[in-house]
Amino acid sequence: MIQEKELLVRQALNEVKDPEIPTLSIVELGMVYSVEAGEDEVRVRLMPTFVGCPALDIIRRDVENKVQSATGIPVKVDYVLDEPWTTERITPEGREHLASFGIAPPMAEWWEKPPCPFCGAPETEVENLFGPTACRAIYYCTRCRQPFEGFKPV
Repeated sequence: MIQEKELLVRQALNEVKDPEIPTLSIVELGMVYSVEAGEDEVRVRLMPTFVGCPALDIIRRDVENKVQSATGIPVKVDYVLDEPWTTERITPEGREHLASFGIAPPMAEWWEKPPCPFCGAPETEVENLFGPTACRAIYYCTRCRQPFEGFKPV
């Protein structure tokens, strides 16, 4: 029974999208640290991508709503702050969804320039390390001449 409940929770978490990147789930982003499904309560522990992320309250609410709807029992959501999230936690599917949304997935090292998510060209330049959010930078593709955002590696 508890294993079935945990499966329901994990399926519900796949439906919770990052509010800033609506094609990417928090599972694909690697934010889910642990899930504990009991008889009377579900506990979900998440890793924030950045501690100051303004979307954390929205994500918490969405997790509570989706999981409670799927299981019918109360949900407790905590954020893990003693272990940092890194971009290595993003799943291969998550990286594909980032690129399809026009955001270059993070490279292994901060100095590496990502290929353009639109044309795939490696000829890109950093326009600004400070993008619209703390986790993204602005790049420019010299081949297709498109500006694009890229996820910063952390």
